[in-house]
Amino acid sequence: MAKDFEMGYLLDFYGEVLTPKQREMLRQYYNDDLSLSEIGENFGITRQGARDAIKHGETTLKELEAKVGFAARYRRVQETLEQLEQLVIDARFECTGLYAKLTTTEYVETLNKMLGLIRSIDEVNES
Repeated sequence: MAKDFEMGYLLDFYGEVLTPKQREMLRQYYNDDLSLSEIGENFGITRQGARDAIKHGETTLKELEAKVGFAARYRRVQETLEQLEQLVIDARFECTGLYAKLTTTEYVETLNKMLGLIRSIDEVNES
C-alpha cells in the first residue's frame, strides 16, 4: 500500500512528463485501482501491454525523482510547515487567555524553535 501511495504521489507530482496514455494508465492503476486486464481492455491492448506501459511509466517517474528530488523536497517543506503551524497554535494557546501558562523564557524558546524551522525550510530548498 505504501508503494502505491508513493507512486501515486510521484504521478501527481511529475505526471505531466509522461505521455497522456501512460499517465492515464498509471492513474487508472494507482488512483482508480483497476486491474491490468481492465486497463488493457480500456486501451485496446493486452494485459501484458498494459503492464509494460505502467512499468515504463513507473521507471520514468522514479528516475526523474532520483535526479531532481522535487517531490521529496516538497514533502519535507510541507512537514516543516506543519510543525511550524503547530508551534504557533500551541504558543498562541499558551500565551493568551485566562489560563496562559507560558513564561517569557518559554515563549522566547518557542519563538526560537519557530525561527529554526523557518530557517530549515531554506536549508531544504538548498539540498
